[in-house]
Amino acid sequence: MTEEKVIELLADMSLKEKIGQMMQLDVSCFNNEEAVTGTAADQGITEEDMLMTGSILGAVKAEEIKSLQKKCMERQPHHIPVVFMADIINGYKTIFPIPLGLGCTFSPETARTAGDIMARESAAEGLHVTFAPMADLVRDARWGRVMESTGEDPYLNARMAEAMVRGIQGEGEHYEEHLGACTKHFAAYGAPTAGREYNNVELSERTLRENYFPAYEAAIKAGSAMVMTSFNTLDRIPATANQWLMRKVLREEMGFEGVLVSDYNAVGELINHGVAQNKQEAAKQAIEAGTDLDMMGGCYITELKNLVKSGQISEELIDQAVLRILKLKNKLGLFENPYRGLDSQERAGAIFTQENRAKARKAAQESMVLLENRKGFLPLKKEEKVAFIGPYTEDKHILGAWSFFGDIDQAVTCRQGVEEKGANAVFEKGCGILNPGQTVYGFRYNMTNEDSEEETKALIKKAAEAAADSDKVVLLLGEAALQSGEGASRGDITIPDVQKRLLDAVTQANKNTAAVIFAGRPLDLREVKEKTKALLYAWMPGTEGGRAVADILYGDADPQGRLSMSMPWSVGQAPVFYGEFSTGRHVEDGEYMENRFLSRYSDIPNQPLYPFGYGLSYTEFTYSDIKLDKEKISMGEPLKVSVNVKNTGDRPGVETVQLYVRDKCGSVARPVRELKGFAKLALEPGESREAVFTLTSEDLKFYTRSMEYQAEPGEFTVWAGGDSRTSNGKTFRLVSSLPVK
Repeated sequence: MTEEKVIELLADMSLKEKIGQMMQLDVSCFNNEEAVTGTAADQGITEEDMLMTGSILGAVKAEEIKSLQKKCMERQPHHIPVVFMADIINGYKTIFPIPLGLGCTFSPETARTAGDIMARESAAEGLHVTFAPMADLVRDARWGRVMESTGEDPYLNARMAEAMVRGIQGEGEHYEEHLGACTKHFAAYGAPTAGREYNNVELSERTLRENYFPAYEAAIKAGSAMVMTSFNTLDRIPATANQWLMRKVLREEMGFEGVLVSDYNAVGELINHGVAQNKQEAAKQAIEAGTDLDMMGGCYITELKNLVKSGQISEELIDQAVLRILKLKNKLGLFENPYRGLDSQERAGAIFTQENRAKARKAAQESMVLLENRKGFLPLKKEEKVAFIGPYTEDKHILGAWSFFGDIDQAVTCRQGVEEKGANAVFEKGCGILNPGQTVYGFRYNMTNEDSEEETKALIKKAAEAAADSDKVVLLLGEAALQSGEGASRGDITIPDVQKRLLDAVTQANKNTAAVIFAGRPLDLREVKEKTKALLYAWMPGTEGGRAVADILYGDADPQGRLSMSMPWSVGQAPVFYGEFSTGRHVEDGEYMENRFLSRYSDIPNQPLYPFGYGLSYTEFTYSDIKLDKEKISMGEPLKVSVNVKNTGDRPGVETVQLYVRDKCGSVARPVRELKGFAKLALEPGESREAVFTLTSEDLKFYTRSMEYQAEPGEFTVWAGGDSRTSNGKTFRLVSSLPVK
């Protein structure tokens, strides 16, 4: 359909029909099921209203989508197709590592591949839009949804967000065989006070613009079809009703022209926030802020008509929103084919293929971070008798909390992955993931450890006996899948107590013990680190996770993951991140006890247990001194930064070279380090290669004291190395102009 035809369609629609397009309903409404916000009737939504809806979320079965599309189009006066949306976060049927794990790959190409496959599989089932990527910056491990982000760094997040959008949407004119992307949550949802879900956010405009906005903007520049509002307030105004945020920043400054959808009942929750007295005020504030779609709030469908008739809002606001929605449907090709992806023959062979699984396995390998490997404990040898002990030995809940549509039965366990290696191994459960009798509640299922205390004691005893009778032990531990994700903020971010008991018993029986940790967030690992000789962080690795773990443990794949989020020393550091600011009494390592009057903790280090960018390999890499092609650059002039990296070990490996910069003095305080580039080098034993980066004044810009986005002349330090603590650096100066020779 041409754009002119879309405009003609809009002009011919009734007000009621337009408002229907601005309503998004959960599929539960059509099944007479209770949703989070109650039934449709509880919200004042009639059956007639339901059939006028413009979009539906949560329907993922082709037959159901086809039936609902037919029913709604028949009711629509202009037979406008419905858009079907769902939370496809790290895979549809083929599940990739959680996004935080994907961030550890430092590979936009891997992120793009994950987005491409999950979009192709979802589109083959009839879906049109996914609520991904999550571009929120995250620095507080207490918050459960850190799992959906790619980490704590603005630059890395931006590169991964744009890659995900391109993977999800593909290159076709109408997202052929792909989905529309919905970037979320705008804005700063990843910074809730105290790490508590749905809590308010207190950030300066400068911090928002420098740290939190870049990833959203990168996704928008990559063409993201939609953006979702966040639940939180900014400057005490909820995002869904924040005109400055949505109209000035998102629309005017970032140039977003797509559809803006509220999060689940975020319009209705304006009442809970205390900024709207009733649904009518909530609807008015949201539409005036530019929110096009009301997701399960029931406010637009019941209130917008009266607001227009009473003159409180202009119908022009309605038209603007509906035009964006119709343009999205046209971009998706729904006017030509409202049943795209629903032909059974088209779907055959597109979902959960061996090729897709192979790519998921490779991504899982790349995402895993080797944190410790004392005296070359890993990789294991197949002839060694190894006891694999722990709840994740055979547990299949390794897909991540948001992998609603993945088939848990198809997940490959660690036991299966090891057995396929033909290794000399024994397996023991040891204990449950959760403490005996503990239940964690989720969206579609709950998790409970039904083992009694006596049964648990027997499991631990048997595990210790197996450990004592083995050459080496690998403990497979971590948090439960439902202990991270939405609504899963935690004040204690250690492994469950029952697993600590298992850790003690096994390591007392056999000191030659390694640990593999499964989790959706960084955990406090001090106790695990102290009692083991090697430590591998597997995140929630997805469908092929068990095979990927075995590949790493037995050396068939080299660990190459690098932390996209700092691992805290303890929860008391949260939020902890590498790009902090100097203070008037900044502390350096080693000064903790000598001087009381410094910005420090009295009982723990300031630094995290493992910093951003950190990760080990099975080989060793050495760096030459960093080289700069000049000591001074003018505005716009390039600076070439190079460093030689050599594989000095006896195995092939992949090193992620990271480039950091510090502005040593600015009109406002500047971070002690900022990531400005990275490069992955695959090196054979003895091989060396040069990593080359180019910096210009564009890379040195920030929001100055006058809130101008510009670079200021002065001295800078640039480092190149294997993580954010590298000391391999040199200084250069940025000058306003260089003298003419």
